[in-house]
Amino acid sequence: MFDFLSIVWNVDPVIFSIGNKAIRFYSLLFVSGFPLGYYLFTRFYKREKVNVSLIDPLLYISLIGTLVGARLGHCLFYQPDYYLSNPIEILKVWEGGLASHGGAIALVLCIFIYAHKYGRKNGFDAMWTFDRLAIAVCFAGCLIRLGNLFNSEIFGGPTNLPWGFMFPRSYEWVTNYGPDAFPPSGIACHPTQIYEALSYLILGIILLWVYNKKADKIHKGWVFGVFLIVLFGMRFLIEFIKNDQVSFEAEMKLNMGQLLSVPFIIAGVAILVLSYVYKKPFLREDMSDGSQSQNNNKRKATLPKDQRMSAAKRKAMAAKN
Repeated sequence: MFDFLSIVWNVDPVIFSIGNKAIRFYSLLFVSGFPLGYYLFTRFYKREKVNVSLIDPLLYISLIGTLVGARLGHCLFYQPDYYLSNPIEILKVWEGGLASHGGAIALVLCIFIYAHKYGRKNGFDAMWTFDRLAIAVCFAGCLIRLGNLFNSEIFGGPTNLPWGFMFPRSYEWVTNYGPDAFPPSGIACHPTQIYEALSYLILGIILLWVYNKKADKIHKGWVFGVFLIVLFGMRFLIEFIKNDQVSFEAEMKLNMGQLLSVPFIIAGVAILVLSYVYKKPFLREDMSDGSQSQNNNKRKATLPKDQRMSAAKRKAMAAKN
């Protein structure tokens, strides 16, 4: 009925080439999430009086962890037989194949390492970092899904809705994944990349607003818990209208993306409950950058001279007497 309104998405995924190396929109959008995250964390750290130099190791460990985890996630979750038989192929990241769930698992582990090394000395822990990382990941995830759109990949099943997309370039992928991997040319499909990108963007805007305006009304873990529930909940629901990414999913009631999302949703509920139980402050407890010690000094200055003496001096005077 609405076929004439469908959008033909025939965008070349390659921005430009240098020799035989192609620079793709996907790569650019994927990498762009990290400077965006750097900018957001600069704001967070400055507001809460954390040394901004600590953002550099966070950026490095997040970048490496996300890439390694996303690659291993794709290889082990979606094509384990092939990659375990051809382990050298795992290293060929440039040929495509990243799984967001694998990246998420690796990122969680990296944050625990980062917080253990730098947090104790600087007044924050892993959950404090997760609360802020969740906001940055929403915007980065939006960019990655737009990258999938430029690649004409990971889209949904046929639809008669007026915003359906046709992906003629998806046939470039048929040679790799088989003739049944995508709907026939000329059939409009759900642009699930856009659905996910919008859901991540809206969630990120809401959580950033909460951080800026309601931080004193919530507790540590609230943002991260809501993030896990909503983001992976949306992923779970959108998977129902996605095409199967690998052939074995055709025999599954819930596909791999949905099965991998469930533990994250459960973890989000648990974190949210613990946030309400323990009621720890959301903002870093020592945001005064030394003002607490300054207040102590002021209080001491108002005391009589003999009361301002240190314990050592009082002991020495007592000994003389």
